Amino acid sequence: MSSVKVAVRVRPFNSREIARDSKVVISMSGKSTTIENTKATGPKESKEQYKSFNFDYSYWSHTDPNDPEFATQKMVYNDIGVEMLNHAFDGYNVCIFAYGQTGAGKSYTMMGRNEPGQEGIIPQLCQDLFDQIRKAGDDVNYSVEVSYFEIYCERVRDLLNPSNKNSLRVREHPLLGPYVEDLSKLAVQSFDDINNLIDEGNKARTVAATNMNETSSRSHAVFTIVFTQRRHDEQTKLTGEKVSKISLVDLAGSERADATGAKGARLKEGANINKSLTTLGKVISALAEVSAMDHSKASKKKKKGEFIPYRDSVLTWLLRENLGGNSKTAMIAALSPADINYDETLSTLRYADRAKQIMCKAVVNEDPNARLIRELKEEVVRLREILSNEGITVGEGLQGIPHTVNRSRKSSVTVDGGEDAVERLEMSEKLIAELNQSWEEKLRKTEEIKKEREAVLAEMGVALKPDGGTLGVFSPKKTPHLVNLNEDPLMSECLIYYIKEGVTRCGREHASIQQEVILYGTYIKDEHCIFENDDGKVTIRPCEDALVYVNGSQIKGPTELKIGSRVILGKNHVFRFNHPMFARQSRALLTDTSDMPNEPVDWTYAQLELLEKQGVDLRKEMETKLVALEEQYRKEKEEADLLFEQQRKDYEIRIKNLQEEVERHSMMSSVITVSDLQSEEEAMLLQQQEECTWTDRDYQLAAWGFRKWKYHQFTSLRDDLWGNAIFLKEANAISVELNKKVQFQFVLLTDSLYSPLPPDLLPSAERDIARPFPKTVVAVEVQDTKNGATHFWSLEKLRQRLELMREMYNNEAELSPTSPEHPNIDTMTGTDPFYDRFPWFRLVGRSFVYLSNLFYPVPLTHRVAIVSEKGEVKGFLRVAVQAVLSDKEDTPEYGSGIRQSSNAKITFNDDEYFQKKMLSMGQTMVKKTPVSSTEELRIVEGEGSLPDNVDGNVESENTEEKKLKTDTDSFPDIDINELPNHLKIGSTLQFRVTLLQASGISPEYADIFCQFNFLHRHDEAFSTEPLKNTGKGPPLGFYHVQNFTVTVTKSFIDYIKNQPVVFEVFGHYQQHPLHEQAKDSKQPFIRRQSSKKHFPMLLPISKPVPSPKFGVITPPSSSHVHSRYDLLVWFEICELAPNGEYVPAVVDHSDGMPCSGTYMLHQGIQRRLAITITHEQGPDFFWKDVKELVVGRIRTTPDFRDYDTEHTVLSLGLFPACYIQQPTDDRVFFRFEAAWDSSLHNSPLLNRVTSSGERIYLTMSAYLEVDNSPQPACITKDLCMVIHSRDTKISASKSLRSFFGSGSKSSDCNRVSGIYEMYLRQMSESGSPGVQRRQRRVLDTSSTYVRGEENLNGWRPRGDSLLIDHQWELEKLTRLEMVEKCRHVLLLREKLAEQNKTQELSKMDKEVTNMSKKAQQAKLEKVEEIKEKLDEIVTEKEDDTTEKNKFAVRRDNSYFSFQTNGEPEKELAAKCLRLILQGRLPPNQPSSVKTPMTESVISTVSSTDSDSTANSESMMSSMVSSSSEMFKSMNSETPVKTSKSSDNLTNSMASGVSDSTDRRLTLPIKSIRPDQDIIVFAPDVEEVRVSPVVARKGYLNFLDEKSNGWIRKWVVVRRPFVFIYNSDKDPMERGAINLTTAQIEYSEDQQSLLKARNTFSVLTRYRGFLLQTPDDKEFHDWLYAINPLLAGQIRSKLARRKQVPI
Repeated sequence: MSSVKVAVRVRPFNSREIARDSKVVISMSGKSTTIENTKATGPKESKEQYKSFNFDYSYWSHTDPNDPEFATQKMVYNDIGVEMLNHAFDGYNVCIFAYGQTGAGKSYTMMGRNEPGQEGIIPQLCQDLFDQIRKAGDDVNYSVEVSYFEIYCERVRDLLNPSNKNSLRVREHPLLGPYVEDLSKLAVQSFDDINNLIDEGNKARTVAATNMNETSSRSHAVFTIVFTQRRHDEQTKLTGEKVSKISLVDLAGSERADATGAKGARLKEGANINKSLTTLGKVISALAEVSAMDHSKASKKKKKGEFIPYRDSVLTWLLRENLGGNSKTAMIAALSPADINYDETLSTLRYADRAKQIMCKAVVNEDPNARLIRELKEEVVRLREILSNEGITVGEGLQGIPHTVNRSRKSSVTVDGGEDAVERLEMSEKLIAELNQSWEEKLRKTEEIKKEREAVLAEMGVALKPDGGTLGVFSPKKTPHLVNLNEDPLMSECLIYYIKEGVTRCGREHASIQQEVILYGTYIKDEHCIFENDDGKVTIRPCEDALVYVNGSQIKGPTELKIGSRVILGKNHVFRFNHPMFARQSRALLTDTSDMPNEPVDWTYAQLELLEKQGVDLRKEMETKLVALEEQYRKEKEEADLLFEQQRKDYEIRIKNLQEEVERHSMMSSVITVSDLQSEEEAMLLQQQEECTWTDRDYQLAAWGFRKWKYHQFTSLRDDLWGNAIFLKEANAISVELNKKVQFQFVLLTDSLYSPLPPDLLPSAERDIARPFPKTVVAVEVQDTKNGATHFWSLEKLRQRLELMREMYNNEAELSPTSPEHPNIDTMTGTDPFYDRFPWFRLVGRSFVYLSNLFYPVPLTHRVAIVSEKGEVKGFLRVAVQAVLSDKEDTPEYGSGIRQSSNAKITFNDDEYFQKKMLSMGQTMVKKTPVSSTEELRIVEGEGSLPDNVDGNVESENTEEKKLKTDTDSFPDIDINELPNHLKIGSTLQFRVTLLQASGISPEYADIFCQFNFLHRHDEAFSTEPLKNTGKGPPLGFYHVQNFTVTVTKSFIDYIKNQPVVFEVFGHYQQHPLHEQAKDSKQPFIRRQSSKKHFPMLLPISKPVPSPKFGVITPPSSSHVHSRYDLLVWFEICELAPNGEYVPAVVDHSDGMPCSGTYMLHQGIQRRLAITITHEQGPDFFWKDVKELVVGRIRTTPDFRDYDTEHTVLSLGLFPACYIQQPTDDRVFFRFEAAWDSSLHNSPLLNRVTSSGERIYLTMSAYLEVDNSPQPACITKDLCMVIHSRDTKISASKSLRSFFGSGSKSSDCNRVSGIYEMYLRQMSESGSPGVQRRQRRVLDTSSTYVRGEENLNGWRPRGDSLLIDHQWELEKLTRLEMVEKCRHVLLLREKLAEQNKTQELSKMDKEVTNMSKKAQQAKLEKVEEIKEKLDEIVTEKEDDTTEKNKFAVRRDNSYFSFQTNGEPEKELAAKCLRLILQGRLPPNQPSSVKTPMTESVISTVSSTDSDSTANSESMMSSMVSSSSEMFKSMNSETPVKTSKSSDNLTNSMASGVSDSTDRRLTLPIKSIRPDQDIIVFAPDVEEVRVSPVVARKGYLNFLDEKSNGWIRKWVVVRRPFVFIYNSDKDPMERGAINLTTAQIEYSEDQQSLLKARNTFSVLTRYRGFLLQTPDDKEFHDWLYAINPLLAGQIRSKLARRKQVPI
């Protein structure tokens, strides 16, 4: 290997550079070349002013020839051209190319001028080539061929053949490499011939004038000389050939379009020139990197080869061998000395410096045999000289080499390596003789070896075909032979042993006499037997003591062999004798072959024959053994029968004894008389009367409790789910094995308006029982995928069908494989237990339309949602309801095609209606008082309120019973005198219901029709005609008008006020493979309009990673929730920096989603996981320590589908946890860290660099110890990361940099946040019967194995999660119902306002106000009852009341009561104070509660108008508790303390250094409540999935406590959370407000008092916020985003205010 020779040459100034007064920037000293940057003037640029480069040659040609340093053309050729020509004579490929910018002197260096002393390298090299050819001897024959072509605009043109005007194609040969097709190669014999061709080619070359060079070469010129040397060896008579390829390349100059002034064609030429030169630069750089990699000591392993872009340009493709290949290459870089060309010159120098590193692997191009012979002959000559010097005479050739083994010391000469010279000489001579062998000699030797091989194979019994082409066993036509027989039929007749004429010996290989047939085995003698062939007669004669069998008989003497004779030699070698001649004679003469066996003669036949002749009868032995086995079986059967008979007798005796004992007991019991039993019952009753001391109130409480808990179904539903899981699993297993395409799964069904419960799913005993709450049953959802149907079965029906399924399964199993197929069972007939009949029309969904507009009356057109039983919106209906007050009124013009039915007369009977209404509410007698709020709740899964209003309920029931005796009015709320004229009792009302259109219904329902009815009259329905539904085009137009006539009664008025009309939409379901139309319905038919922004996929909320210490933690979900906290958790992955500190890794927040991000990690660096938990201070919540941090579930997908094992979960080493104290923030900051060695996971995903476009996901769980809790709290988070190489410089993404502006970077943004909810559940209730019943372990049959369970592919029956999911479904249905009712009321209000019916509108508002006041009054009464009960409890336990109990009572009675004297300002201030102090613990002594806030409030009573401003500012400073950054702490002067732990923190803050950014407090700190009884909690932490939908975002002002000013923060509302950021560029959540537990307050009096417009307050349990918007419009928008109901109330109030005349 050799590197590329690189030389640089600087030219004189040209006219352009002289005209511009250019300065020389190039200087040379020896082989070093330095360039000066004349523009570098600053101190920082002084280091870059001079740049030096070292090359093989540096030629100074800037001055004239008189300069001693001047480099002439001859000097350049002597250094480079002569060396390259010598390499060409040695047989190497040679390449010289010139590179540089345009006008730098490349063509001058390569071609020169036609003047003496100005010739370039190419003419001089050609002249010198022919000079050396003339001086060479006659034993070498030379031939020279030349070609000359140019590459212009990536096209090849032949410069020596004028007829080739078109561009030539470049092809690639597997052996020759790239070449130019049809390129002219001209033979030359003298330098004049070459010179003429060069001159002709130069004339045809493309040149043009540019601003930088008047004769600029516009193409790359390649002059190629193919130089061949042929040398004839007289000794070996062989001719050796060396071929050298000399490539002389003149490249076009690199240029800049602005400097050269190129336009049009010149600009296109320059672009192609720069493209090819750029590709050449890439090739040189890639080759230099490969060479540096190969020479690097560190890279010991073989790395993957770098890609060299040869094919990107024609120039590099053709010069592939010259660049880093089989060539000796030299490069001449032409330089411009002018400073105006500084950049181009520096680029050329770097180009040349890079090319120095290229290594070429040149080899001599000659015939391999000739080279080998030449080298061997040289070695033979050298060895003969060594031997002759030692006095050993050796003749020519192999005959002259002595063969004496034991030579004297003088005749033994060693060469390098310790090898004997004579032996080395002999080996070399042999090699030369082999290489000099002719083709005929080699063929002759091959034929001799072939004959020897055939002889050896014949001895082994293997022969060749006569043609010699196939190896195998072939039956000869004349020679008798033996064929082997083997137990394996495939191994039989594979060997043939020929019996030649005369004697053929058979034996072992090492016998004293050579054996013709060689056999191996234990019973084979050295000389085993002899075959004698005498004129076709073959006789076998065994040797002494040799075992030889012929046809099963052992022979001792000579025996003649017949055709087909079985010959056994020893005991293992079995043969069959064949004689082709006798076989043909017997067939020709038709001789008798009766002695031949009829069955085939094989190994089995020979063995049986041998055994038979030896007297061994296998059949007889088998019969004997069979008789013995039968006798043994008979004896064992008799013994078993005797034993069974004995056991039967024993059991009969036991049964008889038991019967006697039963009879004896029955005789004794008959002695007891009836009077004895009566006396016992009386005694029991007396005992119960003595023990029972219940009062009437106790009985009432017991009755209330019985009614309350009778309908709680949580435990019973769990029993049904887990107890019947085995039946469900067995049904699915049988369905899979019988290929029924039916799947069974549990489902919960509750009787509701949208999903009425079918009667067949209820037990027969419960169908007519009145219930105060809807009934929930466990049913089985049957998914019939074969027919596209869904059915619901009861558990009883499932068990009945399962019996039939088992019977069918057994019948299928009894069918044999050969029996005909079982006939198909018609699924429509109901004979198959897997299928049910399904109706042609199926229910799409239900809608409800309220009729309260008939009360006023105004016509309304509703657009109601069609809701399925699972709460899915399936479409919409347009229904119009109108009262017909006169006969002249006609049907409104809704469109063409109105279908009007006859007038229907309906009746509303008061008694019947009220009885049905009360029955549906679960009351057996008529009651006029509405049901209490606690009984209106939907209690399905065990949720409900405690019996706080027991006394009220009992008393109300007693009063109701008394009133019922005197008052029989069922509708006391309906005042007859206030009814409108058209609804007078007894009058006739006619109204019209028009079903207009249906839209948005999926095309999977083909025929659509609708029917509607009144709730209390299910048997009386009104239906429309079916319509074809295609899912396309306009909505379906029913246009069905139904007129109703009704006699007005109180029940009718109550119905139109409170009850809706039910609309049921049915359709023919056709999503089946047989229907073509169903193929288009692959997606939901109703969907919101797709947002322009597609939200990225969120990480799923994973279950906690099981802890090796604690296992899987399951908090008691049914326990009472004592308190609730919102946790903001920050997750950081820190990496070890060069300075020895752990720095947070960069996090990519480019997805724009909250609580998400991708960590950018480095490979092979130590890491730590840091977690910071932030939350509000609470009196009953305190972190003690972190117990364990586990990491696992390494994967490449967001969701985890595998199982956790002990090998996939890693527990990390923890560092001490600490509290971090922020001087400007009074929240709790709890931080801990853990060392994370990712290599311990043994996962390739964490050990290697992440592939492009791939992400790595893992799940971590932290187990933390909470004060007063026996079990830890678990925080789980899924993290996403990308691992880069160790040296990669990772920076924030472009989108993240755009957040922070140019160049800014925030250190605290490299983290990922998470929102969690912490529930502290009291564990003291674990002993109550209700909780024990909920938490008891039910009979779980889901894990019991059933036959065929392995075919279910991981399917599991639903469990407790079904209860939670069903609760959400019921909640969704309830909300849909409330939304429809609210939409109806708003539509009615709008219609009344349009028609200016102010009287009806005010009446409607009055009713709403009265209902609100009643609800508030009921709530106040309930609160008073609670207070009275608490007072009773305190009075009863006053003696042993602890400080804690007193505190609790005082807190309920509220210490935060301020004296307002009825003044509005004081009442407002007191209200603000109560909201601010909500959730705070009051002081120990209520009498001494004085704060600057209260003082300022009280002082406002007597203050003047001038002091009101200061007082309001004082109130503003105390109103909001938030930090200077985000949430300022409360005034330190306020004696109201939050908790002991926060006391500790605030005291330490006050006494410590206040200017520090944070302060860490080591654990443990004092307990939270040392003066109170310890309450044991069970922490339950749940991660909150943040919604990607942004309701509102923008800047809001937060009131600052210290400065009494406003702080501007960026706020994003993602319901139900409000996220607070420092600015719109901040990607990290700094705080969060949970709107579900917050209270929004707005008051105009508050704004006037605070003297701040557009303000509203957000109050949580622990903190309050006063927010301000920039203007009025944004105020309502923000208020609507945070609390839509409050915003609607404000807008309604303002609208009414505008309507009031001034």
